[in-house]
Amino acid sequence: MTDTKINSFNEFYPMYLREHSNPVCRALHYIGSFLVLVVLYTALTTSEYKLLWLLPVIGYGFAWVGHFFIEKNRPATFTYPFYSFIGDWVMLKDFLTGQISNKLKDAGVSL
Repeated sequence: MTDTKINSFNEFYPMYLREHSNPVCRALHYIGSFLVLVVLYTALTTSEYKLLWLLPVIGYGFAWVGHFFIEKNRPATFTYPFYSFIGDWVMLKDFLTGQISNKLKDAGVSL
């Protein structure tokens, strides 16, 4: 991550993508985000609200494994928690809509 202060999500997202250059790390993020949605849906539709405590464990757990063991970098969550949270969902949207390769290239990530 750079030492330059980031002031908008548009500035943040290319840096975020560069820190997710490894496809395995991105896959772990996608799995974690998808499981968060499954658990959230399950908790709300079954009124098993105690399941909600799992959301940050699942979401951050998969992502942090990707950073610490695959990318070997520090998660952006520690510096830009709000932008990082949004970045996870935008990256998933870009993956699901087939835009991720172009966005990665635009951010300077070699594929």
